[in-house]
Amino acid sequence: MERKITNLVLERFREYLLEEEKSKNTVEKYLRDVSGFASWLCGAEVTKETVVAFKQRLVEDGYAVRSVNSILASLNSLFAFLGWHDCRVKALKLQKQVFCPEEKELTKAEYERLCRTAQKKHNERLNLILQTLCGTGIRVSELQFITVEAVKKGEATVTLKGKTRTVFLVKSLQKKLLRYISEQKIQSGAVFVTRTGKPMSRTNIWREMKALCKEANVNPDKVFPHNLRHLFARVFYGIEKDIAKLADILGHSSIDTTRIYIVSTGTEHRRRMERMRLIL
Repeated sequence: MERKITNLVLERFREYLLEEEKSKNTVEKYLRDVSGFASWLCGAEVTKETVVAFKQRLVEDGYAVRSVNSILASLNSLFAFLGWHDCRVKALKLQKQVFCPEEKELTKAEYERLCRTAQKKHNERLNLILQTLCGTGIRVSELQFITVEAVKKGEATVTLKGKTRTVFLVKSLQKKLLRYISEQKIQSGAVFVTRTGKPMSRTNIWREMKALCKEANVNPDKVFPHNLRHLFARVFYGIEKDIAKLADILGHSSIDTTRIYIVSTGTEHRRRMERMRLIL
């Protein structure tokens, strides 16, 4: 029987991912990666050779190692589901980064400028979204769990990827959110909603954040919701130096994932090396 990725295969794979309780974004990502591979095949059969060739093509096209490995993980998941185990390929080897590029990470000063700019533009909803994401370390997809009931309680119960954890709201954030809820006359449910009452989407938040960049004098390339989570992680670790606790707060299953979040910037790394004073 020929191994081909048809619409029926994609639909069966979607159903399988949903049964596995994968998040909506994960399902879409896996299907997008598999569909991209199917388009590249142009109707050809799936073999170990074609998968390896596709992997090589991604590298030649300049995809980052993490991006290539992420796409291969999607393909390997499909192959495992279909029982095509001989088609699975190994990920590219990636040396752990000792420091991250300055242009990638949002600084605390830049975050503060973004918040002040949102306030100046009278966009209190965005201002508080930024502070909620950065002040709790939650994912943007978890913002829906910041409800009126959670704010009044001072903590939110977040359920995602089959895991449940408690997220605490510090008193200063709780006070700001309570005032916002009162001003907006929000009776119950999600605090951050659109005019039609639906929870704010990742795309809406990303677009509004980008609109602040010029006036806030922040490089747009480093302004996206997930970087606020990274900033939370770096500040928390800088104070507590407890990576296991941080992993629990962020909802990570593996400390290796958390380690990516707390990599210091090149400037910090250089400063630490200078303090070693090993050059005579």
